[in-house]
Amino acid sequence: MLIPLLLSVPLLGKYMDLAQTTTSASRYTAFEGMVHHSSSLHPWKSDSALADEVRRRFFSNSNAPIKTHDVAGDFNAHRNTLWFDHRSQALLPVFTNNIGASSQRNSLDQPMGALHASGMGLSRSNLNTGMVRVRIADVEGLAPFDTLGLTIQRTTTILADPWSASGSAAVRAAIRNDAWNPAGHLPYRPLQTLVAPLKPFVAVLEGANPPDIGRVDPDFVPADRIR
Repeated sequence: MLIPLLLSVPLLGKYMDLAQTTTSASRYTAFEGMVHHSSSLHPWKSDSALADEVRRRFFSNSNAPIKTHDVAGDFNAHRNTLWFDHRSQALLPVFTNNIGASSQRNSLDQPMGALHASGMGLSRSNLNTGMVRVRIADVEGLAPFDTLGLTIQRTTTILADPWSASGSAAVRAAIRNDAWNPAGHLPYRPLQTLVAPLKPFVAVLEGANPPDIGRVDPDFVPADRIR
């Protein structure tokens, strides 16, 4: 009765290690997708290329070098020495069959968010998801692991906003973009025209400066925050 227990406890530890590695690999896949699928500066990286990198850099031997177009081979020199069962059989016998990765980019569908993004020139396709699936081989002769059919899948999603400005003028121009006016969103110029005749009366009634419609101070810091 103790023999199956002694064999299963180390095996469960190996499964947990594989699960943790799968989580790390999904984060890598998501970040690679964010970099290569949302920028014109980097070429698109296919799922097959991502899978090859994940197999070699995460599920191969721990001292594997990081080299372009390097792939994991189905021999022990490229395998993690921990991921073997009590019969010295690899838990990941065929890398291409046992490990898969994919990345996708989704668009922003929420109406107001999409309107803001288009008005400020932001990308609406900024939700990047990386998924890694690992199928672990059954362990023959050790119930219930001989018919377990275990598959570990982890997913990581990153919401990125790649917009940046070259200075205060760029921020001001983006916020006051006249392209927003046809949609009726923050129509600064019509409001300025409407409020201009009322400014003297508001100043008298309120005893202070009237609202300055359309004014944008991107680098303004209140005095009480400077002291």
